[in-house]
Amino acid sequence: MAEAALLLDNVSAGYGETVVLENIKLALAPGETVSVIGRNGVGKSTLLATIMGHTTLHGGSIALHGKDISKLTTYRRVTAGLGYVPQEREIFPSLTLRENLDVAARPGPWTFKTVCELFPRLAERADNRGNQLSGGEQQMLSIARALIGNPTVLLMDEPSEGLAPVIVEELARAVKRLTQDGGLSLVLVEQNSRLALEIAPRAVVMDRGRIVYDGLSETLRNDPAKLEQLIGVVKA
Repeated sequence: MAEAALLLDNVSAGYGETVVLENIKLALAPGETVSVIGRNGVGKSTLLATIMGHTTLHGGSIALHGKDISKLTTYRRVTAGLGYVPQEREIFPSLTLRENLDVAARPGPWTFKTVCELFPRLAERADNRGNQLSGGEQQMLSIARALIGNPTVLLMDEPSEGLAPVIVEELARAVKRLTQDGGLSLVLVEQNSRLALEIAPRAVVMDRGRIVYDGLSETLRNDPAKLEQLIGVVKA
């Protein structure tokens, strides 16, 4: 059996003394994509923040390709192979699109050229500053910036939030391409459960800081009653 690209073993974590995640066990194979869904406030974003080292780890361990990264700083986790697309996008508003990418670039298959092939709109806006981009373009830039760091495991937090349906479709196509290319392991936190279940073959449902389902997305797609029971609200 191949070594897990990402392994969370009995992880409990939160902010300061407050524990948000409890006994999280999650293994992601190389090249595998998993979506994380659930109601607001159940710990989905905290899960990604914990993997990135932004929270207080109260118990358990996190390993990247067999190496324990539990005590590493966020920067060290990034250099070890983690990529992160934050919910707030966090692009540099005063830098041009190209400069935003140059800052994050590390050697590997993802380059300015290849991210522009994934998102052709970026090439057209290369000389525009971050604050001159639309919300959809900022989200594409945020994903491209994570990719150009050439991670082996990519974490995406609510990439479709607040975007027009036509832009969401464009993003979904791009993310699906990432999942099909192989090599990159992807954890997608997404409030739009229908979109998440369509993109990722495997789904994890969280409730109150715990994982309450880890299995095939198809099972939940084909059983709306089970999905509603698990997450309470089925979001279109």
